[in-house]
Amino acid sequence: MRENSDSKTEFSIRDLAAEFGVTARTLRFYEQKGLLNPGRKGASRVYSPADRARLVLILRGKRVGFSLDEIREMLDLEAITTRDPSALSDTLVRFNARIDALHHQREDIDAAIEELEAGKTWLEDRLANREPSEEIKHRARAFEALASARMNIWTGASPEPETHETQT
Repeated sequence: MRENSDSKTEFSIRDLAAEFGVTARTLRFYEQKGLLNPGRKGASRVYSPADRARLVLILRGKRVGFSLDEIREMLDLEAITTRDPSALSDTLVRFNARIDALHHQREDIDAAIEELEAGKTWLEDRLANREPSEEIKHRARAFEALASARMNIWTGASPEPETHETQT
């Protein structure tokens, strides 16, 4: 019967690596960077429940985009609680900035998904020999114009003169 990790008093490097899906090398790297400080039993590293909790916070911080230096500062809970309130304000500013950046990333991802879905619809229509909708045609023209403009920037070519087609 496997022991619940919440009730264990010590963990090996193998235990934590397996539990969190990281490599032993990653844990040693975090130790080298001062983020983890395991004890020793002979030559083996022994991690405490506090080390395990720190690892949870490190991985969570990495997942949301904080640097290891920022994570180290946030993990220094004693320093945050004993310093003046400006340390808490600084951390709050960092959190708000990261939240804003993640919201922008989500908007970019949503827009990219929308464009890919439109492209997929266009391709499906082409494969089925169906005429694409006017919206899809408009998006395709806009995409072509954007791609052309970027190519001109990258190659240093001058933009081609616009032609205006008349619809009859």
